[in-house]
Amino acid sequence: MLELVWEIPLLFLRIALAYVESLFRLFVPPGRKSVDGQVVLITGAGHGIGRCLAIKFAKLGAHLVLWDINETGNEETAAEVRGIGADVSTYTVDVTKKEDVRSVAERVKEEVGDVDILVNNAGILHGLELLRLSDSQIERLMNVNIMAHFWTVRAFLPAMLERQHGHVVSIAAAAGKCGIGKLVDYSASKFAVVGFTEALAIEIREMKISGVYTTTVLPYFVDTGMTKHPRMRFPRLHPVMKTEYVVSEIIDGVLRNRVEVTIPGSLKYGFAINNPFVPRKVLLLLEDFLNFGIYAQDKDLAEGKDKDA
Repeated sequence: MLELVWEIPLLFLRIALAYVESLFRLFVPPGRKSVDGQVVLITGAGHGIGRCLAIKFAKLGAHLVLWDINETGNEETAAEVRGIGADVSTYTVDVTKKEDVRSVAERVKEEVGDVDILVNNAGILHGLELLRLSDSQIERLMNVNIMAHFWTVRAFLPAMLERQHGHVVSIAAAAGKCGIGKLVDYSASKFAVVGFTEALAIEIREMKISGVYTTTVLPYFVDTGMTKHPRMRFPRLHPVMKTEYVVSEIIDGVLRNRVEVTIPGSLKYGFAINNPFVPRKVLLLLEDFLNFGIYAQDKDLAEGKDKDA
């Protein structure tokens, strides 16, 4: 009991200092680290956010390792990166197959070296009501959107921990903080990504490892083609975002070692409303008023053809 006499005031002092630091960082963000010469591995690099991330990291001097199941798209990204003058290595990988991930990861270590920044970006979206989805669609989406994180992180995290240097970046979504109709499977997978990365950060902290970081990215609708029919009452308030803008925000967050990157930043206030102190009915009334969600996706998706991230 005597220890509590000192521990409790010390705890409150530390909490107060944490709030002061957080307020300070609103006006003076942490500096950006250099990735020049570092190895950055991006899954789903063949198009969309993955391709744009590769180009942005290449301009910062990183050595790119590009993974995608689509060899053609991956090589097209590599060609753009080489045009910038950066080093790039490409691998055709099905991230849902753990043995494939493990074997290609070993090749990366032998041919390129240890990975400094792992960006788990690969993802798919169906955009259909739960009862219209097939079993195989649900299973594939979960395998791509969350299970692949387990296989890639287990492959590359040990070396990061040993060197006390590394960064795991998880591309989640705003749907990983609030459920959205016609995205039951997608929301579930992105909620899982958020929980996965948060728990991983806690594990790393408990190991007393200070040089390995995690970042969870929570973007709103992006014009990658995944969600063709977003629905919102005030589209000018939160328009579908350009990929270039989203990737610039991701890069900035990674370089500043931010734990979470919400895009746009104003969405944080929306997430803050979703808490135990706000009645569920209030949330539903706001949802009805804003009319936020998506319309059912196109015929190809209804027939089982996925749209990749």
